[in-house]
Amino acid sequence: MSNTISNTEFNFPNQKSFYRGKVREVYNINDEILVMIASDRLSAFDVVMPKQIPFKGQILNQIAAKMMEATKDIVPNWIVAIPDPNVAVGHLCTPFKVEMVIRSYLSGHAAREYKLGKRVLCGVAMPEGMKENDKFPEPTITPSTKAEGGHHDEDISREDIISKGIVLKEDYEILEKYTKALFQRGTEIAAKRGLILVDTKYEFGKTKEGEIVLIDEIHTPDSSRYFYADGYEDRQNKGEDQKQLSKEFVRQWLIANGFQGLEGQQIPEMTDEKINEISDRYIELYEKITGETFVKSDVSNIMERIEKNVLAFLNKRS
Repeated sequence: MSNTISNTEFNFPNQKSFYRGKVREVYNINDEILVMIASDRLSAFDVVMPKQIPFKGQILNQIAAKMMEATKDIVPNWIVAIPDPNVAVGHLCTPFKVEMVIRSYLSGHAAREYKLGKRVLCGVAMPEGMKENDKFPEPTITPSTKAEGGHHDEDISREDIISKGIVLKEDYEILEKYTKALFQRGTEIAAKRGLILVDTKYEFGKTKEGEIVLIDEIHTPDSSRYFYADGYEDRQNKGEDQKQLSKEFVRQWLIANGFQGLEGQQIPEMTDEKINEISDRYIELYEKITGETFVKSDVSNIMERIEKNVLAFLNKRS
């Protein structure tokens, strides 16, 4: 497990600032571009697990890059280059302080809320008589506020986002339009691979020129939930769990071991066997969603490799 990325401590030329998120590390270069490194950290219930997952960062970075490329004709994005399997470089943007969550099925957080008797999520009514993993009549946008300082993201309605001035109305309408278009494209891509895109989240920012662009990751197992299309109806009719590719299997394992990120709860011990199982599941999703065989990058000296590739890109650019 030693050849994984836990934390990075680079000092690149013209580096202005550094930010460490739950999974990604972001280097601001000259207030113009961001170098975003996908670590192998695993986050669930807004808590970073103590051990890393081999190749997870590479998988997230490469899926996101492929999906950005596959959607750039409908929504502009922040990407400039992918100089390393774990690195994306893009335009410096001012992020909107909301995550645009969109759902086609009653799963995950929505299902947990529904089981508690709630029939309105983020100001959107959910039909009566649904069971977990049933399809909604149409895709539903259920935004959340971006948490700061390790707090949990919180559900919020469209009306509150606009009335509280979190996002201007005219900007929010563009975010909604882009979210629906991206989800439609993601759904079509997944269907070609025998998958159902159940739900996902998108993040947006504004460039210095004022253009709204897609940022961060897209259609990865960390930001999305997928079901296998084959057997979906049969499993629903029998009341069986859906076969899925997402991070939900990690959440369910944590829940089964008494952890949901609540105060006083202990993170269960992850054995090497469990870590390798999670890594294999991430590789499986990569291959299913891209239709390509996953090629493991050379991790014999992963930090040296990343630094060399990023410096080569920055030197070429200067």
